[in-house]
Amino acid sequence: MKAPPRLQSLIDEGLIDTVVRQLMSGKEAMVFVVRCGDDTRCAKVYKEATHRSFRQAVDYTENRKVKNTRQARAMAKGSRYGRESQEAAWQSAEVDALYRLAGAGVRVPKPYNFHEGVLLMELVTDEHGDAAPRLNDVAFTPGQAMAHHASLLTEVVRMLCAGVVHGDLSEFNILLAADGPVIIDLPQAVDAAGNNHAKRMLLRDVENLRDFFGRFEPALLTTDHGPEIWELYERGVLTPETRLTGVFVQPTGTVDVGGVMREIDDARAEEAARRLRMSTPQ
Repeated sequence: MKAPPRLQSLIDEGLIDTVVRQLMSGKEAMVFVVRCGDDTRCAKVYKEATHRSFRQAVDYTENRKVKNTRQARAMAKGSRYGRESQEAAWQSAEVDALYRLAGAGVRVPKPYNFHEGVLLMELVTDEHGDAAPRLNDVAFTPGQAMAHHASLLTEVVRMLCAGVVHGDLSEFNILLAADGPVIIDLPQAVDAAGNNHAKRMLLRDVENLRDFFGRFEPALLTTDHGPEIWELYERGVLTPETRLTGVFVQPTGTVDVGGVMREIDDARAEEAARRLRMSTPQ
């Protein structure tokens, strides 16, 4: 196919040879299958801010670093330069997280390059060599559901040990490769230690996994891995080799009513933003 304008620069730079086809188009980006010598890869072309519908919620961008104070001031004022800086920071967050997690051994697509708003990375494939499907498009036996759920909990723990929380993990951004699930879509990833909302996001990520695989194996619906994982993380004893039980007993003591109400308000606002994203046409 004819190369889209955003990919022509990668061809000119010799980073890719040809564009094979469009793989998907989402609210944040378009993904293309490309050829690089003898290799088939994918190119994620981020949409410009004016053409995207994903809301860059402050919960996700809290404590994200910027290059200098001028950028920080411009982003706070919402100037054109500030919006451009915010967009660049949003894209860089996914690129940085991808390299960080790949280096930590997390099952994410291997990144190769990031050039002018295009992320070049591994094409995740199924056992036939075709582009891998999302979990949402696959049905599982109870045994498969148990195995994939356990595998993904290990990846969530490995991510957390690397200091990252996905922030929007669900069956829609996990691919089923020939050798198991692969986690994708990380622009909203947050720093586990530097973001005050990281715990809530981690709990939601784990709940999403439980609820999805629980459709195929109802026994999973009685597990409570999220609080268990976070409590081990806070105590500094969580490792990728930690054996999880899925059982968590809430500690007794004085209830922080104000804190609980803030959590409820945050969750409501987050769910409203999520529904808005899902209802916005692509």
